[in-house]
Amino acid sequence: MENFKQDSRNKEEEANDLSKMEQNVELIDRKAPLWVFGYGSLCWNPGFDYQQSVTGYVKGFSRRFWQGNTTHRGTESKPGRVATLVEDNEGITWGKAFLVAADNNAALPYLSTRECQLGGYRTYTVNFHPRPSFLPSTSNGNKDALLYIAVPENKHWLGAAPLPEIAKQILECHGHSGSNVEYLLRLADFMREEIPEALDDHLFSLERLVRKFAADMKVCLRTVMGEASVPVKAEEKPEAKAVVPKNQFASRIPDKKLRCVNM
Repeated sequence: MENFKQDSRNKEEEANDLSKMEQNVELIDRKAPLWVFGYGSLCWNPGFDYQQSVTGYVKGFSRRFWQGNTTHRGTESKPGRVATLVEDNEGITWGKAFLVAADNNAALPYLSTRECQLGGYRTYTVNFHPRPSFLPSTSNGNKDALLYIAVPENKHWLGAAPLPEIAKQILECHGHSGSNVEYLLRLADFMREEIPEALDDHLFSLERLVRKFAADMKVCLRTVMGEASVPVKAEEKPEAKAVVPKNQFASRIPDKKLRCVNM
């Protein structure tokens, strides 16, 4: 009984800590630029205009694929799994922060729709630590930044599960923005290429499992990620036109990063 009481107090303290961090985007002072920290798809597909971007980390959190998604990377009947942050006193989560200009009135409403209304996340303020190599001589170092966290109370929450189970779910799911596999592999590629010193056993273990399952099932990951194309005869090619993508949350990543495991 004593252990139960202690666990309850710990959960209440964690909830209170997050409550103190939570921000109402509509009340944020836009007289000055602000930083937005991304640790999931924002790292490789921010989708909004920004003045500057730097890689770095936040303390006290670990990244976990515990949030369900029924729009971008899954459906109501088959939700995908995307990243959120869970409190961890010893945790460090690496990602990328974006500096949004004071007169940029489009970025926060866009993020509110993408992350909160459709994704089930809430907005918080956290201390962001840029990598030393990104700090100019005039910089003060650490910055306050907005970030989006999904908490267990939201309706899309899936929570913890065995890693093989999560990996299989990711391999099977697809939403309006593309496959759940793309979300995972693009994030793993970002971490490897831009922050090679970063450690994230959860992320890279899931990546290894997804690649293994895809190879065992003879599934081409390039096809799953929606990048395979069907040749078109010259006479059938339509006239080139400027087209605005229907899905503003879809990725725009060069083909050179794609790979097929079914060789």
